[in-house]
Amino acid sequence: MNQTERFYKIDQMLNDRGVVSFQILLDGLGVSRATLKRDHTTKRVGAQYELPGLWFSAEEIHALLTMQHLLANLDTGGLLGPHIKPLLSRLTALIGVADNLAEEVVKRIRILTVGARQVHLDSFQAIGSALLRRKRLVVQYNARGSGEKTEREISPQRLIHYRDNWYIDAWCHLRNELRSFSIDAIQRVELLEEKAKDVPEKALNDVLGSGYGIFSGKDVKWATLEFSPLRARWVASEKWHSKQVGIMLEGGSYELKVP
Repeated sequence: MNQTERFYKIDQMLNDRGVVSFQILLDGLGVSRATLKRDHTTKRVGAQYELPGLWFSAEEIHALLTMQHLLANLDTGGLLGPHIKPLLSRLTALIGVADNLAEEVVKRIRILTVGARQVHLDSFQAIGSALLRRKRLVVQYNARGSGEKTEREISPQRLIHYRDNWYIDAWCHLRNELRSFSIDAIQRVELLEEKAKDVPEKALNDVLGSGYGIFSGKDVKWATLEFSPLRARWVASEKWHSKQVGIMLEGGSYELKVP
């Protein structure tokens, strides 16, 4: 850890705790007493040091670049990539401790998607903007089940990423009820200046919280599944649904109830 990193760490610890003992600083920085005393003297006598406005340690840069790669690859379209690319360039320039770090992250991490449908960036941006600005949208929606195309005015409530695909929970002013729309099935988007209707979160969860895709809808029924002892440990270790109920049975089998 170089001196700038140590100064950064010391400032972090002081900001978090207010008062920090010499021993805590030693333990946190992992340096000798002599090094810490020199750092303290440098700051106490007014020597000039400056921490850049946007400065991260090498470990933090690694974490940020890894998160960027995960976010940019949430779906096959890489929807966040164009917006994060400028930040990625700045982070790559800031690190200064490894060559081609961003390329190394891309090479070493793979995100594999199954069943992801293509989403157009323009539609995604417009929906996200309306959602955060609390504005209404007019959309042309292609219902895959019936093949029907309808134009609807909607008030977006929340974005959902479920099983590699994006959905928008919204109040549909055409049907006068809450609906979940698959964003890839939205073929045209027009942003309106009219204020969006706000729906309480409890109502959203009651109507749309049971699931998405083929599992969506208010008419919820429960399935009870029993797994053999051979598969029980695998099934029990995974989360299949937010409201699932699972118990280990006598003999080592596993019972799973899901809506």
